Amino acid sequence: MDKLMYMMMIEKSKTYNKLTKKAVTEHVENIRKLDDAGKLEICGVFKGYPGMAGMYILKTDSREEAEEICRMEPLVVGGYATYKLVTLQIADRENNYLL
Repeated sequence: MDKLMYMMMIEKSKTYNKLTKKAVTEHVENIRKLDDAGKLEICGVFKGYPGMAGMYILKTDSREEAEEICRMEPLVVGGYATYKLVTLQIADRENNYLL
C-alpha cells in the first residue's frame, strides 16, 4: 500500500501584501490546531520564490480530508492566498525508497 501525504503549496494572491495581524494570528492558530491533531508533518515559509508564501505537508487519511484543510486555511478564506494540493508518495527505508 502506498504511503501518501499531501503538500499544500500556498500562493500569494494580489491582496497578500494587505495581510492583517488578525489574519496572521488566525493562520498561526490553524497551524497549531493541525499540529495538535497530528495532521501536520511540517510547514514553512518559502524564501526567494516570488509569488509563493509557503507550504504544509499534511498527514491525512484521504485527499478529500487534505482538500478540506486547504479550503479552511485562514489565508485562503480571507482571500490573501490560493493553494495547490499535491499528492506526495513517501519514499523511505520501509518501502526501499520505491525501488
